[in-house]
Amino acid sequence: MSGLLYREDLDEVRKRLTAWWNGGDIGRPAMLVNIRRPKPLPTVPAMAKPAGWITDYSISNLEYRVNMAARGGADRLCLGDNVPYAAPDLAPNCLALYLGCKGKESPGTVWCEPFITEPKTPDFKFDPDNIYWKFTLRLANEMKRVGKDRFLLHFPDLIEGLDTLAGMRGTEELLYDLIERPEWVHACLRSITDRYFHYYDILYDLMRDEVGGSCFWMWAPGRMAKFQCDFSAMISAPMFREFMVPVLTEMTERVSYSMYHWDGPGAIQHLDALLSVPKLNMIQWTPGAGAEPTWHERWWPLYHRIFDAGKSVLLGADNVEQLLALKREFGEQCKQMLIGTWAPTVEEAEAQIKAMEF
Repeated sequence: MSGLLYREDLDEVRKRLTAWWNGGDIGRPAMLVNIRRPKPLPTVPAMAKPAGWITDYSISNLEYRVNMAARGGADRLCLGDNVPYAAPDLAPNCLALYLGCKGKESPGTVWCEPFITEPKTPDFKFDPDNIYWKFTLRLANEMKRVGKDRFLLHFPDLIEGLDTLAGMRGTEELLYDLIERPEWVHACLRSITDRYFHYYDILYDLMRDEVGGSCFWMWAPGRMAKFQCDFSAMISAPMFREFMVPVLTEMTERVSYSMYHWDGPGAIQHLDALLSVPKLNMIQWTPGAGAEPTWHERWWPLYHRIFDAGKSVLLGADNVEQLLALKREFGEQCKQMLIGTWAPTVEEAEAQIKAMEF
């Protein structure tokens, strides 16, 4: 094992996060603390942005994507339990692209254009010649090459279940399908899950670090994934239990560590269902536009329910005062938190970490 140019004490971070993921006491929450380096590290020269560049998810210029990755950690200091990484991401729904969607580039993102016009028997196949899949592999391999001894690789945002099917079918159409042809939806979800792990397994073998760890937002000591169902805000609690809980149950059993991106007020109704998934380790609450931030006391009752179910919470905070408020409310349960913060200085970052020690 060894450190990295952008995180020299990586071995110590691995030890702490291995303990934290497996229920150990590291004396504080796991903390992902970011600041700008007071003095950026030497790195490769920046390339000029290609003409017509719309989004950093783009597949239009491999060399520029690799150049961005090579420079990405030079001016960012990872503290606490944060690790430097680069992601061969193509969209916030890469699996839909691999299975047949076309990507429409927009500022800051890529939208998946639906292609299932008729609800025929699902036959979603692994296509080794899919343009998006081939680009992912090329990009990941190049990032791995330039990142050696500098940073780790971060999984692309594959996504799964109803969110992937909505990308392929269209949101409105899928809402009708849930009512008019539920068996077809179940069959699609079965096929999507199978394809997900075909791609996941290849990517894990390519992107795992020297000790078998993997990254999505953070490092874990094995096969880790982020799951979600933003589509759930539009369906009832019984529908979520019928269509997504079996998917999440299986998928969390097929990785070693997992988190769930729980997004928006319409998804609050599904908390009990999420807590019923035995192998789900952590829930990341995202309140939605215009709502109080995740550290706010409005959400504390939700966090108590999550902690009482034996799961962890991922949230953000901005300063020591907010962190201390969480510590007063949750006490030792704070050790089950993963907290992401930004700090303007090294001194402030160290104060944030110190504030959460027990």
